Amino acid sequence: MMQACPEFMCLMGNHEQMLLRFLADPKKHGRQWLRNGGLQTLASFRIPAARPEMTSEELTKCRDSLRRAMGDELVGWIADFKTSFHSGNIFVSHAGADPTCRLDQQSEHDLLWGNKHFQTKDRKDGQWVVHGHTIVSRAAVRGGRIAVDTGAFATGVLSAVYLDGSEPEFLTALG
Repeated sequence: MMQACPEFMCLMGNHEQMLLRFLADPKKHGRQWLRNGGLQTLASFRIPAARPEMTSEELTKCRDSLRRAMGDELVGWIADFKTSFHSGNIFVSHAGADPTCRLDQQSEHDLLWGNKHFQTKDRKDGQWVVHGHTIVSRAAVRGGRIAVDTGAFATGVLSAVYLDGSEPEFLTALG
């Protein structure tokens, strides 16, 4: 049965998961998050004095400041993100999917962080997996994968794909 496609949906990725883990336990997860976009997130919320190496107490203070700045509504919204969307022969997730496993049996880890076989083995089930996570020089279709992550944070090139049942149409915005 074909599921109706929402007009707008945000999916959980590894960076959102790292943020939520930091909010839950800054002492345990803070350093990893800071190295992977956390410093930039704190700066965007104008949280001062963040740096790559902080004590447990400093991490807790940053977490408390960030939680206040974000508010419960924003934190709850992010926490409710789904890890994937599936409609017909299109499956969308942040980091792709294990090509050797049925789509309804994917692990959360593979959907958020990737799978060692994803870039090397083609899908054989007629499904197309739209994904980001792995930066490509240009959005492309190959082996059951539709890659759209053109590294906008570093390149200024934001890519997307429009799927209407015909050939995929790639959209690009330059920043």
